[in-house]
Amino acid sequence: MKIIIQKFGGSSLATLELRENIVQKVREAKERSINPVIVVSAMGRKGEPYATDTLIDMVNQYKPMPRNLDLLMACGEIISSVTIASYLKDRGWDTIPLTGGQAGIITDNHYGKANIINIDTQLLLNILKEGKIPVVAGFQGITKEGNITTLGRGGSDVTAAILGEALKADSIEIYTDVDGVMTADPILMPSAKVLSAIDYNEVLELAEYGAKVIHPRAIEISMRSNIPIYIKNATTNSPGTLITNYNKINLQKTLRYPVVTGIAHISDRAQIKVKTDNNEDFFDPLFFTEIANNNISIDLINLFPEEKVFIIDKKDISKVEEILKENKYQYNIIDNCCKVTAIGSGMRGVPGVMARIVSALHREDIQILQTADSHTTISCLVKEEDTKAAIRVLHEEFNLG
Repeated sequence: MKIIIQKFGGSSLATLELRENIVQKVREAKERSINPVIVVSAMGRKGEPYATDTLIDMVNQYKPMPRNLDLLMACGEIISSVTIASYLKDRGWDTIPLTGGQAGIITDNHYGKANIINIDTQLLLNILKEGKIPVVAGFQGITKEGNITTLGRGGSDVTAAILGEALKADSIEIYTDVDGVMTADPILMPSAKVLSAIDYNEVLELAEYGAKVIHPRAIEISMRSNIPIYIKNATTNSPGTLITNYNKINLQKTLRYPVVTGIAHISDRAQIKVKTDNNEDFFDPLFFTEIANNNISIDLINLFPEEKVFIIDKKDISKVEEILKENKYQYNIIDNCCKVTAIGSGMRGVPGVMARIVSALHREDIQILQTADSHTTISCLVKEEDTKAAIRVLHEEFNLG
């Protein structure tokens, strides 16, 4: 039995016109003798009736228990499931709406960001064998005790990926409001282009370094099961972006590895410089333990005998300052920063990539506050006001437009 997972984001569900696009995608799958399993997100965005953030705002003032909040947040996707299943049924398709739990997704009890521990596909397979279309509420599962849980932001992507793996699907289609994975944020870089294909590792790096493409956990699941993912626009017939293993389908015969595939960025960063007495332990693990105990995530960590340098989310500045003052550290904070990252499997082992980045930014008088690199990424911390210029100059330097 050929199976395809079709996941539709909340922006693809809200109106009758948009729902008609779903009918078309289902029809196309059926015409290819492929059985679709549909995964849906909550309809709309914050402020609209069934959006997840709207549901949260209804009870935030009461500070609900995590279990109860998950029960509420799961409602948005369930409403979408019933609505889309009803619409498809009205258009002639036999459909069955399902919660995540009914679809067999079993999780632990880490409410708000539950981990999937098992998948029971029996009901889904029975529905498919009967020629019916399951419409699954994304973003959620159920514990062994029967409590509804949610999978965290972007959890509907994870639902699609885990069902694809469990059902041994031929492919996963993620429908959104863009034409595919792009070389940079098109809002900041209008000449950014859609990538026709990209390796799992590259898109995982893009997602982790700030590109709002697909949930990193969804990529990791699809990577281990070697199921290709297509990122497509729900409102067009654009071919979208194929995410797969280059070596799996010998893409290297038709596509050369570019040195840089895309530019990602994460705004609202702050750089912290902590002075260290040369007589002290410059690593000072207790300092980092205290940072971690306050649930503060740090990045771009550089340790020198005379100072420690790292970056944090801007919202954590006050908490870090409190720790620094309590321990009588000398420190300096530069807020309003942005981490801009060049990503590409093709830079592995290629000399001169960092030199090109530094030279390109220098030509635009963009100050580099800090750098970090791996085999496939080079990150530069710049001032927030330089973000757009930094993305533009790197995009042009590596001919991504």
